[in-house]
Amino acid sequence: MRKILYYDCFSGISGDMNLGALIDLGVDKEYLLKELAKLNINDEFEIKINKDSRKGISGTKVDVILKNLHEHNHEHEHSHDYVHSRGHEHEHNHEHSHEHEHNHAHDHRNVININKIIDNSNLNDNVKKISKEIFLEVAKAEGKVHNKPLEEVHFHEVGATDSIVDIVGAAICLDYLKVDKVLCSKVQVGSGFVRCAHGTMPVPAPATAEILKDIPMVSSEEIPFEATTPTGAAIVASTVYKFTQNKNFHIEKVGYGIGGKDLSDIPNVLRVFLAEVKEQEENDIEKEEALILECNIDDMNSEIYEYVINKLLHEGASDAYITPIIMKKTRPAAKLTVLCENKLENIMREIIFKETTTLGIRKYSVEKSMLKRKIEKVKTIYGEISVKKSYLKGQVLNSKPEYEDCKKIALENNIPIKEVYEAVNERKE
Repeated sequence: MRKILYYDCFSGISGDMNLGALIDLGVDKEYLLKELAKLNINDEFEIKINKDSRKGISGTKVDVILKNLHEHNHEHEHSHDYVHSRGHEHEHNHEHSHEHEHNHAHDHRNVININKIIDNSNLNDNVKKISKEIFLEVAKAEGKVHNKPLEEVHFHEVGATDSIVDIVGAAICLDYLKVDKVLCSKVQVGSGFVRCAHGTMPVPAPATAEILKDIPMVSSEEIPFEATTPTGAAIVASTVYKFTQNKNFHIEKVGYGIGGKDLSDIPNVLRVFLAEVKEQEENDIEKEEALILECNIDDMNSEIYEYVINKLLHEGASDAYITPIIMKKTRPAAKLTVLCENKLENIMREIIFKETTTLGIRKYSVEKSMLKRKIEKVKTIYGEISVKKSYLKGQVLNSKPEYEDCKKIALENNIPIKEVYEAVNERKE
């Protein structure tokens, strides 16, 4: 059995919600506090950990309170004229870093300073590695947004103590849980607007959007605030092995991290699962989400389909094919179907529109279930030929020679290709 941590971000993710969820899942809070003390910045913060609830869902709420700062904690937005209602009450790097003028050295730490704090601590190597990878995600995003190299990116909020606690705390918790893989749902970003250095921007904020590139996200008007913060986005971006809606695992524990606001219909919580996946289930059948794009075409030269399909495959489509259909008025037509990764949607759509006569494209999400496959070389009287084998529950389910190898040998030896297949089958037996 392999241990899995699954982030269910239906209401977003922030640094404090993540800490709350992982503590609620079973991370020893005393252990967390003891490990955080190794950063040697205890004089800058204190942590409040309490049970709370949202919409009747009980969980753990974490607040990092900065010392010596007047009314500066994870509820600082209530004293500022923000342009939207927030659900997570802290670490909004894109705004806080430009609107507060505290004259404290730790407000202006950059990624190099932060790495020194981490490296000089007595935290174990894995915690240090995870922490620095998460900070690097935020640093790269801020650098891209502000068009600056990493060494010139100075963080106010990310460099501030609360974000150090959130990120290093996340690393401590993940190390404590000793999971084999981290999985995550689509990331809810919320809706509305946020004030930042670039003016009033729609959610997700610039840094968050940069971090979430190539990560599936959703936006809901039922969550009228920034549901996912840069810190939360960086945590999943740097630690998650795969983003999937599939919960194909055996749940061991469930934890809830409590957000700041109480929504009208949706519990503002981050849900996490500690689960197990059987080795055989994980190794034999791989499941992943994909996208299907389809269109019906009844007015195009059929010679063009070969070119279109080859171009789609060349640009990364997993599969592309034509199905004969009968449309209205019993008109013969062809249905073009393209299977691809979600991130290739725009590329595939552009090719279809440019290269065919269609005026519209349908799309829908699908789940792919794939058997474990392995290519082996089989020696025959004609030489070595590649054979693809598929497995289920540790047993060979299917086995077939690779066509291109058989074709090449048949042409070289001027023999029927079926004889090459027979030679391979004899060796398999």
